Amino acid sequence: MNYFPISFQFHLNFKRILKSYNDLWLTNLFTGVSPDQDSLDSATQKLSISSGDRIHDRKEFLRKFVNSEILNANLTDWFEDITENGAPPAFNVPFELVDLQKFDYALEGVPFQQLIRMPSAINAPISNNVESTAYLAFEDFLHASVNGLWEAFWGHENDQMPFYVSSLYGGNSRFYQAEKAIAKGKLQGLCASAIMLKNPRHPQGKWDDIVELALLRPDIGSLTSLNGNYESQLSIIGEALFFALRVLLARSISRSHRHLNHNSIFVLLVDSQYGGVVKVEGDLNKLDLDLDSVYESAAAWIKNYSHIEISPVEKIWNKLGNANWSDIGALQVLYATFHSLIQYCGMPKNTVEDLAVDHSSRLQTRRAERHLRDTNVDGNHLLRFQHRPSSPEIVELQKEASKLDPKKPVELEVGSILLIEDSSRKNGYQIDGVLNDGEIVFYVASSVENPGKSLFLYIGSHPSHLEPALEGMELWYQVQRQTKVLSVMKQKGLSSKYLPRLNASGRVVHHGQCHKQRSGRNCEYPWCGIPVLLTSPVGMTIPDMVRANQFGPDEAIRCCHDCLSALSSAASAGIRHGDIRPENIICVNSSLGQCYYVLIGWGHAILEDRDRPPLNLHFSSTSALQEGKLCSASDAESLVYTLYFSSGGDLPILDSVEGALQWREISWSRRVIQQKLGDISAVLKAFADYVDSLCGTPYPVDYEIWLRRFKRHIRDDDNGKEVESSG
Repeated sequence: MNYFPISFQFHLNFKRILKSYNDLWLTNLFTGVSPDQDSLDSATQKLSISSGDRIHDRKEFLRKFVNSEILNANLTDWFEDITENGAPPAFNVPFELVDLQKFDYALEGVPFQQLIRMPSAINAPISNNVESTAYLAFEDFLHASVNGLWEAFWGHENDQMPFYVSSLYGGNSRFYQAEKAIAKGKLQGLCASAIMLKNPRHPQGKWDDIVELALLRPDIGSLTSLNGNYESQLSIIGEALFFALRVLLARSISRSHRHLNHNSIFVLLVDSQYGGVVKVEGDLNKLDLDLDSVYESAAAWIKNYSHIEISPVEKIWNKLGNANWSDIGALQVLYATFHSLIQYCGMPKNTVEDLAVDHSSRLQTRRAERHLRDTNVDGNHLLRFQHRPSSPEIVELQKEASKLDPKKPVELEVGSILLIEDSSRKNGYQIDGVLNDGEIVFYVASSVENPGKSLFLYIGSHPSHLEPALEGMELWYQVQRQTKVLSVMKQKGLSSKYLPRLNASGRVVHHGQCHKQRSGRNCEYPWCGIPVLLTSPVGMTIPDMVRANQFGPDEAIRCCHDCLSALSSAASAGIRHGDIRPENIICVNSSLGQCYYVLIGWGHAILEDRDRPPLNLHFSSTSALQEGKLCSASDAESLVYTLYFSSGGDLPILDSVEGALQWREISWSRRVIQQKLGDISAVLKAFADYVDSLCGTPYPVDYEIWLRRFKRHIRDDDNGKEVESSG
């Protein structure tokens, strides 16, 4: 004898009663006889099913609906019908391109950050560490997504985000933080990740708390191929439909009613490079709750009553595992998350249209900044940009076009004397040398009153007196900016010997010699009245040391230590350098005969979030090239490049930002930089590894620990001994 739950037996009886009543109604229709009132009352009574029974059946259905592979087997015929010539099945897309573009405009000012890089391969057989890192990285990606969207569109300043991220363990259909699941040895059972609504009554999470579900699988990229594996495609899409139906069922029996729309769900499909979005929508009242054939019933509902939309599969992460937040792949995922939040939060206080309308003003601001800042003269591969009407791209001018004209006479010559007025008095300074850091011309000068002390002298030049005008603008900007930065350092009490000191600043009031005077003509000298800056100490730049074969392993270690000390001091005052390169590091000989390194060239330092660093294809950090701004580890990354090239690393020919980013990606992934620095010192190699792990994260550099480690490896010239350390 077969035993059925009472609700299931009642369901079968109801179907028989309904069929009998329909037969009676049709018979009477053709015979002209209407069913009597007793028949109608009897049928109505038998058709009444309590909502409690319906919820009970759905709970039972959900309890039995646990195997995606059985569902896939029931969808095979349907999948074959909608698949042609091995191509991915054709579904409507959930988002129009114009909506994604508007959303992209709205997100221009929204900060997103991925805390952990996605590894290059998911479920790789090398070790469990790869898998665990993948789940941790993806949870961080989801958290960054929902946090950025919440703060931009819904959250008030003091509002706590009502969402969190968790992962699903398939063995018991419970939720765990990936980190906790890994610690408990449940890594192999993790089958999905989800954005969850916080539930104080059930902090461990329930299925109806799921806002958006995501499947991390190794073969999502197969959906992009016209010759993709048929079984793999069915497995991916079928699994997404399986999880989607489970979430919709859980919502339909939930008593909380916290979701505004329980008939649709977004499922994300991602791997280490690609990602896509599946949207499933449908009326669950049309699901035949046949508890004896749950998979057949589910497949029938999917085929006949659900509406399925699948986005194109696009790249989300680059080969380094960094999220490209503005690429279409990431935009699709973010837009799906945005719509998922609407189901629980309602329409945002800041609409997409409101945030997107500022796009034009932001674009004009960037264009203005480019015209002022991105036309730098550079003898060391620093970019100069121009806009060409025939192409929307930013094109780099040829290096030959951006060199200083060697035939152009230098305005200040060795022996010239300037009378400079600062806030208190007038002082005379004699020009002792002319220098060029590849970007601007500056000088070595000495005070007429104290000729034994050398200073660096930076002098501005008004654009109306120089050709081309933009060269003068850069000189003017550098002097004004560096004066401001060094003044801030002085006001905040930064006294590190590895930082330059502001000796004087003011304006030129008289020039004692010029080439026009020597030629017998009157000298209406244009330098008078323009800004000037004097700093100390003075020393030899790293390129000069390299040319003189004076920059060896010991110098590289000491240089790294001293520059980190300078960066640490500046960071304590909220200042970042932004332009670290060999020309901006000098070696200074102290009175004790020891040398130390000073980080100069603070004319592009970052004081506020709106400040933008210059772009240098060889030495700028990855975030500066990608986003036009610095992350917390950008200065340390530029320092690594400086040490790498100065220590004999291959200097590639780079002619575009894309090429520079590609070189960085290949060099870090193949560990070219670490290996080169490892030939010099183990501590330099370790520091490069540390910086690589920080790139693209919000974590600041731990200066103190690295200063201690480098200090143990610095040769002490006083006793001729080197302190041995394993650090």
